[in-house]
Amino acid sequence: MDLGMTILMWLAGAVATAALGLSFRWVDRLVTARVQWRVGPPWYQPGADILKLMGKETLMPSTARGTGFLLAPLVAVAASTVTAAILWRALLRPESTFLGDLIVVLYLLTIPAIMTIAGAAASGSPHASLGAAREIKLLLSYELPMVIAMMTAVAHTGWSLRLGGILQAQANSPVILSISGGLAMVVAVLCMQAKLGLVPFDMAEAECEIMSGVYVEYSGPLLAMFMISNAMMLALMPLLLIIVFWGGLNTGAWWGWLTLAGKYVLLVALATLIRNTNPRLRIDQAMRFFWFYVTPLAIAAAVLAIVGAARAISWL
Repeated sequence: MDLGMTILMWLAGAVATAALGLSFRWVDRLVTARVQWRVGPPWYQPGADILKLMGKETLMPSTARGTGFLLAPLVAVAASTVTAAILWRALLRPESTFLGDLIVVLYLLTIPAIMTIAGAAASGSPHASLGAAREIKLLLSYELPMVIAMMTAVAHTGWSLRLGGILQAQANSPVILSISGGLAMVVAVLCMQAKLGLVPFDMAEAECEIMSGVYVEYSGPLLAMFMISNAMMLALMPLLLIIVFWGGLNTGAWWGWLTLAGKYVLLVALATLIRNTNPRLRIDQAMRFFWFYVTPLAIAAAVLAIVGAARAISWL
């Protein structure tokens, strides 16, 4: 396959992932509205918001450092695009993945949060700086248990760091069906909620406190790019969890795709349920939750997985 075709496929995957993420964003907003006894937006509202922002003028504060402020959303979208290409390729062609792609994906998934911090810091706004400080603390809280949860799946699948190898090892029994895999999945879902910036872990934006925080100085196409990156993350995080813990696409037949869609909808519905049944936490409460509750749970899952791998106990 030549370079041009590869780039075209990557762009197609990115567009499809963004469309999927915007669709899930609409579902989330609609369910939230119905819970609050509101009508909710039409199905095309997330896409209309992006198009409206693309047509507006880009305003940059006089206190902003231009390079970091302008590049941050571009890098966030680029990282999400590369992640989408790796994950969809692993799902559709597990045999063609490369060694260590799980590590690469975990690294790439931190870049949108880092770019949000960099853009907020470069804006020169006190509200954005406060949001960036919260985002840094949140990032330091959930990344460790997320990585430990992923290592639980690695232990279950023959210590493979290839997404394709992890998928192929789950052909008969997904990781989530074991005790340690179920615990790791719970940890990963909680970390996904924080990584997506959804309630109760949305303190970096907190519209009623710091006026959208990290995004307060962004407008026009730059804000639209952050929204696209967030929508892609909403599509990519459930996909990563399905690949690592839930066996991915078991078969290319129609029932395999139907099962994949069911897994997707279940994870998005779970994120929406958590968002609508919990208040926003303070940043110190979130850090305490991840460090003193979620991280020990992740360590327990990893220890059980290592013992199960050493003793050949698949259900452990």
